[in-house]
Amino acid sequence: MATRKRHTPEQVVRKLSEADRLLSEGKDVADVCRTLQITAATYYRWRNQFGGLKADDAKRLKDLERENSPLKRLLA
Repeated sequence: MATRKRHTPEQVVRKLSEADRLLSEGKDVADVCRTLQITAATYYRWRNQFGGLKADDAKRLKDLERENSPLKRLLA
């Protein structure tokens, strides 16, 4: 069984831009996911989360989420 690979936000944004390029060339989502070595569910989740972001925006978003996590636990 393969281990789970975590992608950095920059890698996710890079893969999504590659997916946009492949989709504009006429490939379907299944072929794009196979090329990027991700599942269709991962593609759609990333598209929801990182849709219009650039690499630096995605990194900042993850940093803010990491910073907010302990604060949320303090309030709960």
